[in-house]
Amino acid sequence: MTPVNGFGTRTKGYTMRSRIEKIGLVGIGLIAGLLVSLHFAANADKNTELPLPVEELRAFSEVFGRIKSDYVEPVSDKTLITSAINGMLSGLDPHSAYLDAEGFKELQVGTQGEFGGLGIEVGMEDGLVKVISPIEDTPAFKAGVKSGDLIIKLDDKLVKGLTLNDAVKLMRGKPGSSIVLTILRKSETKPLQISVTRAIIKVQSVKSKLVEPGYAFVRITQFQEHTGENLATALEKLQKENKGDLQGLVLDLRNDPGGLLTGAVGVSAAFLPKDALVVYTEGRTEDAKMHLTASAENYLRGSSKSDYLKNLPSIFKKIPMVVLINGGSASASEIVAGALQDHKRAVLMGTQSFGKGSVQTILPLGNNTAIKLTTARYYTPSGRSIQAKGIVPDIVVEDPATASFDNTFRLREVDLDKHLSNGQGEDTSETAKPRSQTKPKEEENSKVEIAEFGAKNDYQLNQALNLLKGMSILRGK
Repeated sequence: MTPVNGFGTRTKGYTMRSRIEKIGLVGIGLIAGLLVSLHFAANADKNTELPLPVEELRAFSEVFGRIKSDYVEPVSDKTLITSAINGMLSGLDPHSAYLDAEGFKELQVGTQGEFGGLGIEVGMEDGLVKVISPIEDTPAFKAGVKSGDLIIKLDDKLVKGLTLNDAVKLMRGKPGSSIVLTILRKSETKPLQISVTRAIIKVQSVKSKLVEPGYAFVRITQFQEHTGENLATALEKLQKENKGDLQGLVLDLRNDPGGLLTGAVGVSAAFLPKDALVVYTEGRTEDAKMHLTASAENYLRGSSKSDYLKNLPSIFKKIPMVVLINGGSASASEIVAGALQDHKRAVLMGTQSFGKGSVQTILPLGNNTAIKLTTARYYTPSGRSIQAKGIVPDIVVEDPATASFDNTFRLREVDLDKHLSNGQGEDTSETAKPRSQTKPKEEENSKVEIAEFGAKNDYQLNQALNLLKGMSILRGK
């Protein structure tokens, strides 16, 4: 009996091992095929060939086989492969991601300035959804969601264990329906529950007004497909309303999370000389190396569009400017701020920006899916890397209403898990010292209420106007 049982045991083990090996071969075939297809898609016009990592693929196939044979419930090949892709990309940096058909579609719709949801820019940290920035005038912004909040539950669903795409899908929904966000906030001793009503998010990317005769205020909330032309329209309207040349302009990029690169180039081109360098990128491939200048071919989307800056009054190339930035100014807004600062076209005022200086390229994979892959770093015209450092203003002016929160809890790129390095060997742990500083008295802090950007009690805007008026007096002398 023993030999039979022993033989039977060996046979069972051999059978299971054979099954795992067969499943593993299928797995290695699937992943190898995927890698080969990605390899050919990414290198169709390149001569470089990268060998497949056989040992690592063997380990993958063994894990794949073990899951297929031993996991408590059956798992489809699609689920395993999709999870593997998500793991590969999320392990790189906070901004690389896999986009399924729905995620890819939402990305395309979002850049056009209208989409459904709550209105927050999010990332992942330690398996939780982290709020990078609430978008101005959206349900989340009005409900009190703040930068740095960690979302731990969506209604009754725990976020831990979900992918970012899965969490975003739960936050999306029918306009008018509500969702309860359970949030961890460093300034609070217990979790907060915030109810947010979903809506069709229509982001007005450019807002403008005359704050005083001769002085204009332009706010850009996000860089979208039509931001450049909307800015041109706003500037022309301000010039007409003023009934004469403007004396100064405040460009507000505070809490602007970024957006399309072409929008950033277009906005910069409105104020810089033609063909002035706006930004350049450096990456491993030739496609990732770009030098973008203030010329129409670099900011127009589509060859058939006319140049919306062609007839912009020349006053905007030389009008005194102050650009407002803060820790919520990221990506495209940092490109604009860095370009205007390097060309000495504007004085930057506010606080250090977010530091998101990497380029994400959307690479379609077929079946209406894609990967969002970090392919390069941004550099300002003078060669400064924005990544994990940000833009330091010429004059630091803290908002007294939010200074305590900003200094203690404000989330920046350098705080994100697996963030890309600066690329220039710089220490990004400390804020570089600006040339000068203006800060309200401590006793005034408790008396000031949080102001809407552009309102009469907007402390930073008022400081910018004071600076412009002083510059006007000096020009007169």
